Amino acid sequence: MSKKFKSEAFESIHNSAAALLNIGAINKATMRGFDESCIAEVPVEILPAQIREIRQRSHVSQPVFARYLNTSASTVKQWEIGEKRPSGMALKLLSIVEKHGIEILA
Repeated sequence: MSKKFKSEAFESIHNSAAALLNIGAINKATMRGFDESCIAEVPVEILPAQIREIRQRSHVSQPVFARYLNTSASTVKQWEIGEKRPSGMALKLLSIVEKHGIEILA
């Protein structure tokens, strides 16, 4: 699984810490601290209006948006009207699209 870092600088810091872990200069507990500091968090929730806004900003229909997110059009519709809430990987993908645009998934 590929990790998503807060920035390129945090990625460099994390890679350096991982190298230190590999040679035994730091322990796993210290490495977990670097993980928490450097790796981007998944949001707890994205509201229905935010999901609609992300999709509309991407200039795509619900079915097209669903294909990018590897889900169904009915699921996207339910997210946008608040009947369902995205979780797990869908929540992470939505946060990535919100930050970087739909092109990141193309």
